[in-house]
Amino acid sequence: MIRSFLRDDDLTPAEQAEVLALAAKLKAQPYDHKPLAGPRTVAMVFDKPTLRTQASFAAGIAELGGNPMLVDGALAGIGKRESVADVARVLGRQASQVVWRTYAQSDLEEMATMSGVPVINALTDEFHPCQLLADLLTVQEHKGGLAGLTVAFLGDAACNMGNSWALAGVTAGMHVRFGCPEGYAPDAGVLEQASALGAATGGSVAVTTDPAAAVEGVDVVVTDTWVSMGKEDEAAARREVFSPYAVTEDLVAQARPDAVVMHCLPAYRGSEIAAAVIDGPQSVVWDEAENRRHAQKAVMAWLQAHVGQPGKTG
Repeated sequence: MIRSFLRDDDLTPAEQAEVLALAAKLKAQPYDHKPLAGPRTVAMVFDKPTLRTQASFAAGIAELGGNPMLVDGALAGIGKRESVADVARVLGRQASQVVWRTYAQSDLEEMATMSGVPVINALTDEFHPCQLLADLLTVQEHKGGLAGLTVAFLGDAACNMGNSWALAGVTAGMHVRFGCPEGYAPDAGVLEQASALGAATGGSVAVTTDPAAAVEGVDVVVTDTWVSMGKEDEAAARREVFSPYAVTEDLVAQARPDAVVMHCLPAYRGSEIAAAVIDGPQSVVWDEAENRRHAQKAVMAWLQAHVGQPGKTG
């Protein structure tokens, strides 16, 4: 069975902890582990704008001894010029793994079904699981652990980051609060799945429309852009709806004094987060951005080690 990493709950709680431990090891010894030696090629396919994803995967693949092969999604025309299934069959013959940053989760799942190699979700409209592993690694570094911590996600939670925080946070045994306007909570089905996970891990999810209540006493404050890719024409209306949820110094002051602040970037200072916060002493945003590389290296190494082994996903 081929394991892939398509959404956050593709890893069990024990597997997530294993991948995070591996990420910490690879960060401490970045050039000592070469599971992609050969070099094995990893295809990186980008249908959406990218900076951190492309840079971190390319650097990480090289550090693991592999060859990063960039596939321009616009030139490939996946799903337009050629079907997802046909592209998957081609890439599976050329690469040991496929990393895809795209739109529809269903297309990613088809790629995983048809390629015959591990497929990694580098962002879809529904989930951003590699970012969450980087976020959890960052929190773990600054807090010494994850289970029992409380995190507040503020703003537009009806997005891939909201869905992924619900699943990954609860998988880690965290309590995840979403402070968002009515109608902007994570997907209802995802929240239900996260609640079910919490029964086993001790984690939980909660949604409130009160930003102050969301951040009160939390260990971690998280936000994301209010205008996700493809929603630029809604920018003015979104700023009005989300302005009470901006991560300001006053709002952060209601969290624990040692709370850390996170943003997956790109950030718009003076919009979803104040410049004094993202550039201030509680911000761990740049550690978070760096940790994309280490977390993704761990995912690739872990998947390579599990080729042919039984598991949750196929």
